[in-house]
Amino acid sequence: MDEELRAWVRSARAIAVLSGAGMSAESGVPTFRDALTGLWARFDPQQLATEAAFRRQPQLVWDWYAERRAALERVQANAGHVAIADFQRRHPGRLTVITQNVDGLHQRAGSAGVLALHGNIAQDRWLDAPRACCSKETLADGRPPRCPACGNLRRPDVVWFGEMLPEAELGTAQVAAESCDLMLVVGTSGEVYPAAGLASVARQAGAHVLIVNPDGTALDGVATRCVRATAAVALPALLGGA
Repeated sequence: MDEELRAWVRSARAIAVLSGAGMSAESGVPTFRDALTGLWARFDPQQLATEAAFRRQPQLVWDWYAERRAALERVQANAGHVAIADFQRRHPGRLTVITQNVDGLHQRAGSAGVLALHGNIAQDRWLDAPRACCSKETLADGRPPRCPACGNLRRPDVVWFGEMLPEAELGTAQVAAESCDLMLVVGTSGEVYPAAGLASVARQAGAHVLIVNPDGTALDGVATRCVRATAAVALPALLGGA
């Protein structure tokens, strides 16, 4: 890793990391579309990852997410996730993690305060606004589980097609982008908005924007510099020892 980039890290009062699917792919996590294999190959993602699909065929959608959850239990955070978490431990309050990934690998590596813009696949929430009878402690078993009193279903706590990103997380991410001195954009194609727009926000606010990706991205034109390497290779060299 060249000295200029390491100097950016050392001098930055605030760093924001925006991570995407490419970072998790190094851990063996299939991308969203690659997860549609085997029995699921005949489905289009929009047949499964929408509220309408869940209401129409809740067991089908629940089973797909159950399979993805089981697959994620077999993977581990990679050296890139660990480098970020280690930096946060050494420098409390200096680095904010913003992720488009739902796999929870940043959290499993030890990162705190992760802004998961697309949710967390390991968690559930109520499909409809919970009533007084809706309690996680008294769920009726099923695929999916439900409230035994009113029938309200539990659903994966992820952002489906047609849904808004969580307002609190997106607002906090916007503030982090506006106030950082350095943004690392890691393993994302830069094509999914509004998350991808955070790189432009950071650059317009005067931050250095460093793209870490082995391939070209839609955000390369926004970048101050691009590093053509994977997260597991680049981030330990960039953040380690800083």
